[in-house]
Amino acid sequence: MATVGGASGAAGSRRADPPAGMEGRGEEAPAPAPELSEPSEDEEEQEEEEEDEEEGSGVCVTPALLKACTGEFSLESILLLRLRGRGIARLGCLADCSNLEWLDLSGNAIAALAPLAALRALAVLNLAGNRVASVEPLRGCRSLRQLNLAGNRLRSLRQLRCLQGLRHLESLRLRDPLARLGNPLCAAPAYRAALAAMLPGLKAIDGQRVAGRGSELFRLCRELDAALDGGAAAEGPAEPPRGPQPWVQAGFWEPRAPRRSAVLEEATRQLGEALRECRELGRRADDSIAQAQRALGRRHAGNYGF
Repeated sequence: MATVGGASGAAGSRRADPPAGMEGRGEEAPAPAPELSEPSEDEEEQEEEEEDEEEGSGVCVTPALLKACTGEFSLESILLLRLRGRGIARLGCLADCSNLEWLDLSGNAIAALAPLAALRALAVLNLAGNRVASVEPLRGCRSLRQLNLAGNRLRSLRQLRCLQGLRHLESLRLRDPLARLGNPLCAAPAYRAALAAMLPGLKAIDGQRVAGRGSELFRLCRELDAALDGGAAAEGPAEPPRGPQPWVQAGFWEPRAPRRSAVLEEATRQLGEALRECRELGRRADDSIAQAQRALGRRHAGNYGF
């Protein structure tokens, strides 16, 4: 999944697809984007029929599959799950992974996303390369931050309106040129601008930054440099350079007077007492050893053997 940094854009701002050579620089759109065409009812009914047919075949997610992939004994203990390219068509018991935070389901045959509605903690979701035509269940993924839907069957922006309630959503991918994945709605040249207008909290669309502090900081630095250059030119010729100056102020390296602290004084006193006790114990030990040596010497002199 692609992750892109930057702060969230202003609510309700309009962004357009950047011109050639300017991608990823967060340039603002000169004009609001037009609305995209909506699919007809016949097309929607045909998609629903295709979904019903596809759900009947393919691999289903089961507790045994999840435990074998993760090594966890409890589905609630799974936090990260990667099920890429396994021929999965039905999500089965995936709703039981209630604490799941990172999920990769790319490269499968998934059309229905109903079990994902229960994943409240899910933050990163990769559904690239599937057969998804409706993302309505993702309305329940309140913690979702990054979503990859490249290579699916989304035909209009109306199918993405359910994502408007996801306040934490920052990155949305509908097209991946490197993997040659897209959606039917990506054929419209202005879909990025329309998507940015519909979801103003997005920071990145298709891996390209929509808005963020990076571009604002760049403009600020550029304006500051221009102001400094202009001020230097107005002041006339620059002054001759001065001789070398010290890095620190005078007296920086001088030892500072120690601070008096009641805690430090008490700790010093206790340490001194402990040292005196240790010396006294050492003296007693030396006396005991000397007495033992004298006693052993007398026994040896009197032919007392061991």
